[in-house]
Amino acid sequence: MTSDVTQAFGHPEMRARATGSARLADRISLRDHIVTVEIGAFQQERGTTQRVCFNLVVEVADHDGASDDDVDKILSYDTLTDAIAAELAAERLNLLETLADRIAKRILTQPQAQRCFVRIEKLDRGPGALGVEIVRERADAPEVAANPDSDLHPVVVYLSQAALAAPHLSKWIAQLDELPSPVVLCVDLPQGTVPTSDQTMAQRRIDLLAIEQNAWVLAGRDPRCVVVQTRTELDWAMKNKALTVWAPSKLVLDSVDRPDVVLRDSPALAAWFAGQMQAERLIVIGDHTGQQAHCPVYRHDPTDAVLPTD
Repeated sequence: MTSDVTQAFGHPEMRARATGSARLADRISLRDHIVTVEIGAFQQERGTTQRVCFNLVVEVADHDGASDDDVDKILSYDTLTDAIAAELAAERLNLLETLADRIAKRILTQPQAQRCFVRIEKLDRGPGALGVEIVRERADAPEVAANPDSDLHPVVVYLSQAALAAPHLSKWIAQLDELPSPVVLCVDLPQGTVPTSDQTMAQRRIDLLAIEQNAWVLAGRDPRCVVVQTRTELDWAMKNKALTVWAPSKLVLDSVDRPDVVLRDSPALAAWFAGQMQAERLIVIGDHTGQQAHCPVYRHDPTDAVLPTD
């Protein structure tokens, strides 16, 4: 009889076999799959990558793929590696526990997958491997359904300091609030001197927080402007056609595809955000941006009271 200790420190396949039902299910596995990625909750883990090792075992439903030699009837090994790649690409995560849970649930949306064991270990955080191991049942997986909000594309509006100080600001907001598409406002750095640092990561934080200060200043001026920082908040706001102001710290710092711009170039940051959100269009009021936004860009003079929203 395999002991609990042996199960805990053995390969997930051993644990799956020991804790399974009397009739052992077929399994597929992925062993010692190593990816170099940025992950972790500690400041020392931000801005750097580390090796992470994945071991997965998936119990599958009965099938006749082996007798028919039919690849379409089995759960492909690519499903496991693709699940890892997809969750790593979705956003930067702090916890291995979160990553393991998401990988397992993604795999369990496949009709053949019945139970999933996931072990993830950090290989570069100490003299040994530091990790977590989880098991999820098919009942733990979310229902797969069409996402009615997947085709929502916001209008992203960048407000320079000149725009924020313009007498037409309230009129612009009212005009944007009437649009059929959701609207997300991006703001400039505040006026005055922003502190500087010789350390790149520290300066990124300073610049992002300075932009967020201006977001809250705008929210304080007009109650229609609600500051949001997470993708969940943004998705909810788009679904409900709410007008929001983007606080960039979380999305920028947690993004796998980080903006390749100087964060003090806030028009370029707004263009990057428009690309991330698959925006319908980007309206730039004031400062010019040379950054590719991957959507139509309308430039507007802060002295003009009517926005180009058509």
